[in-house]
Amino acid sequence: MGHRPLIRRRGAIVGALDIGTSKIACLVGQADGSSEEGMRVLGSGVTRSAGVKGGVITDPQAVEAAVRAAVAQAERTSGVTLDEVFVSITCGRLRSLSFAAHADIPSGRVRAHDVSRILEGAKGYAERGGRVLIHMNRKAYRLDGAPGGDDPRGLACRRLSADMHAVTADEGAVRNLLYVVERSDLAVAGLVAAPVASALSVTSATLRQLGVTVIDMGAGTTTLAVFAEGSLVHLEVMMAGGHHLTFEIAQNLHAPLAEAERIKTLYASVVNAPSDFYDSFSYAGAGDSGDGASRETRAYLTGLVRSRIDAQLVQAAERLAASGFDRGPVVLTGGASQLAGLAGYASAALGREVSVAGPPVSLLPHGAAGGAQMAAVAGLLLAGPGGDVVEAERAAGGRFGYLGLVGRWVREGL
Repeated sequence: MGHRPLIRRRGAIVGALDIGTSKIACLVGQADGSSEEGMRVLGSGVTRSAGVKGGVITDPQAVEAAVRAAVAQAERTSGVTLDEVFVSITCGRLRSLSFAAHADIPSGRVRAHDVSRILEGAKGYAERGGRVLIHMNRKAYRLDGAPGGDDPRGLACRRLSADMHAVTADEGAVRNLLYVVERSDLAVAGLVAAPVASALSVTSATLRQLGVTVIDMGAGTTTLAVFAEGSLVHLEVMMAGGHHLTFEIAQNLHAPLAEAERIKTLYASVVNAPSDFYDSFSYAGAGDSGDGASRETRAYLTGLVRSRIDAQLVQAAERLAASGFDRGPVVLTGGASQLAGLAGYASAALGREVSVAGPPVSLLPHGAAGGAQMAAVAGLLLAGPGGDVVEAERAAGGRFGYLGLVGRWVREGL
């Protein structure tokens, strides 16, 4: 079943919070009918991240301070006080799992409680081993092995099966994320896997229906989200991102990290012009007096960039090939996707059509720069509770997943 953004009452306020390795971003949106997305941004706040490494919280106090600063800025620019936010999640070793759940039907005819039973069983299977369910969607029902349509209630069979896809995370990492948000005086309205949020903001429903892979090249991680027939069918998180390229530049040019970041922003590319082999740039090396005495050619820098990007593309291709989802178009997003010439270079490396995209203007603060860096937080404005709207839960007339778990944790005390 396809992902459908939550239908919100016109005028409803939505808060979104993305806790990343390089930045913490908060958006305040309002549901309206003035844009195709049905949402406009009222205000935003972005602060430098602290206490996060590779999407994992390492210093809760530092993260809390940064979250409070981003939220305060978003509230000030929007004139809205947030009580709850949708939060992206990259930590917790996100895992994509496809499986089949089964239930015997003694009565010989499927009833609502049979559907509920099979979904509860699927949830239990996905959450075994200390995992927490983040997303789950049903791909198909089968009645005694034959296709069962979208709603099997009332149909005759002896064995009901459901082909499911789930995304889970380690419970400890989820607890830490919730703890930090709650400490910042905010309730968690929903958790959404960051790769899913990014995909929702940079692709259309039509493209997700036809099939697409979204690669979000962030600062600390690179994530993959594969959609087919409108549904999320596979997800990966790779622990490599733009910061690793910065480290590569700093190490090879013997430059401080701040200077390496500046070099990456101003000069990094994956394509060479003929002049790059003799055209050089100046920079402040680690041993310089600060006057930018060191010099290097653009061609040398391009070689460093290519080596790092090649490693990420090879890893992505291997992960996708192993999953069986190595066909169809690819959309690149995230801050590191802004390298000059990356779309064509990645297309040649992956053997697939590749484009670079960011969120639509309606999901970005007025005058915001670097839209691709805001893909995840913008996508949170489009996501429903728990991210994917689980059609199977609607059919069963109930809802389960981490929302109930959050409530239990809050009641028990984190």
